[in-house]
Amino acid sequence: MAGNSNLHMSKAQKEDEFYTELSMIEKELRFYKQHFENKTVFCNCDDPEWSNFWKYFELKFDELKLKKLISTHFDASESTYKLELFKDTNGDGVINSKDIVKTPLNANGDFRSPECLEILDDCDIVVTNPPFSLFREYITTLVEHNKDFIIIGNLNNITYNEMMPLIKEQKVWAGKNSGHYWFRVPEWYEEKKTDFKIDENGVKWRRMGNICWFTNMDIPEHYEDLTLYATYSPEEYPKCLNIDAIFVRLVDKIPMDYNGLMAVPITILPKLNPKQFELVGFDKELTENHGRVRTLQPNGKEKTEYARLIIRRKP
Repeated sequence: MAGNSNLHMSKAQKEDEFYTELSMIEKELRFYKQHFENKTVFCNCDDPEWSNFWKYFELKFDELKLKKLISTHFDASESTYKLELFKDTNGDGVINSKDIVKTPLNANGDFRSPECLEILDDCDIVVTNPPFSLFREYITTLVEHNKDFIIIGNLNNITYNEMMPLIKEQKVWAGKNSGHYWFRVPEWYEEKKTDFKIDENGVKWRRMGNICWFTNMDIPEHYEDLTLYATYSPEEYPKCLNIDAIFVRLVDKIPMDYNGLMAVPITILPKLNPKQFELVGFDKELTENHGRVRTLQPNGKEKTEYARLIIRRKP
């Protein structure tokens, strides 16, 4: 994963090194196939020797009618290389792994390096699993360079100050798939007590929750309505203490007959149709003293709830 030498050698940066399963990539990218024709795709946070993102686009190069595929390799301590796939170099009539062109880089392949930013400016679409510890800087870079993208992150990233304005302004939104996923991790990765396994081939895997795709590429599925079936009652939906909104504990409990503000779980984001709901903001933006939503429990005690999005139904 990308990062400068000091960050890369830190524990936090080392634990950015998660490799995405091909099935996870296929499940999401099937919605975007119409966007790739005659486009240059850049995987700028992928080791092309291991990356299933590279594998996906290499195998589907002709099917997607790509113009070019580029991936840059990162190394914390030395200069690296880039791989490109763009034409039938050996004349066998197909574009495949035999046509890959490998070119040295002057630096270490960090996505923030001048030569990687130059490649970024020349590409059309970025598709990758960026380093989680650098997500804020990474997505800011993509937006500043006006790039289309489909990337993996943690749903909790929407609570960052950099993210919520982008989401409210419809410059970034969630992709179609989210949840808990298994990622392959390097051999040196420390075993965890939970959400960790070693398969029959000795490969280490870590399961991560609240994983979400983020994109700025439009697809019809982005406008599918969330089916509502619950009905409002004051007993079922108590008022929040520090904002004029009702508290909705679960996404599937959003009432179909309430038009005011609702404090809902952030897990609604992959299901949030902007034509069905207005995203008013994040609870820490909107509540008094910029705090989390508070509710009154049946025992009479106040409770500070986990991060909430504030939404309202559109007419």
